[in-house]
Amino acid sequence: MAAMTTAENPRDLIQSLERGFAVLLAFDADRPNPTLAELATATNLSRPAVRRILLTLQHLGYVHGDGGRWRLTPRVLSIGQHYSASHGMIEIAQPHLLRLAEKTGESASLAALDGAEVVYIARVPVRRIMSINVSIGTRVPAHATSMGRALLAWADQSEVDTVIAAGLTAHTPGTVTDPDEFRKILRTVREDGFSIVSEELEEGLVSAAAPVRDHTGKVVAALASSTSIGRSSVDAVRTEVAPLVVRTAEAISADYGHRRASKKASSVIVKPHDGFF
Repeated sequence: MAAMTTAENPRDLIQSLERGFAVLLAFDADRPNPTLAELATATNLSRPAVRRILLTLQHLGYVHGDGGRWRLTPRVLSIGQHYSASHGMIEIAQPHLLRLAEKTGESASLAALDGAEVVYIARVPVRRIMSINVSIGTRVPAHATSMGRALLAWADQSEVDTVIAAGLTAHTPGTVTDPDEFRKILRTVREDGFSIVSEELEEGLVSAAAPVRDHTGKVVAALASSTSIGRSSVDAVRTEVAPLVVRTAEAISADYGHRRASKKASSVIVKPHDGFF
């Protein structure tokens, strides 16, 4: 279950709602049709508690029980639909993602930061280049991805600390796991205006990402283009793809209401806050 922030009072939280989401999130690729006992083990909740939650979710139409096993219903998808409907940026970004994918011949993605992970919120797939099946809602570690670094480079210190505290897990031999080196990389990303990550999440995977801003100038998402070492190189991604990603991210930001301070200054290069890192 999610940890509370210091600003939260335990008396203000509804534990039954937290437990309900824990049960919903326990359904995944490894447990598409779990039993009550399997859900209880996965959530560390008692079987009677999980039973009541499942019956409530079934009453609401989000799960269905059959022969002792449970499955999610299509109604669960409406939760994500409500997110998309309430975030105009996704609709704004879609044509830009399509154009970027057409220009590069590679997949284009938009993601947002959620704790120590980034979540895909929009995507135009061209080729499957990752071993995991990437779709809307897929979560990947922020520290080992170009999107995560493009988000963290302009994030508050506390958000960077959260990622480091969660552990800079090595996913390949090339994953950066040293906190000091990681912070140095984020400073470089901020100076460059974009991030390039090569073979840190998966061997053979290389991607470039740039920040997307709202009307206040706050970084709210990251745009990325991904390819494989077999089809390109880090140098080619840096010289050919990264500029396209930056310009596309700026175009999305502009359509979302962001205006550059001047024509000479890029919207993705901002003076660091005092005390940043």
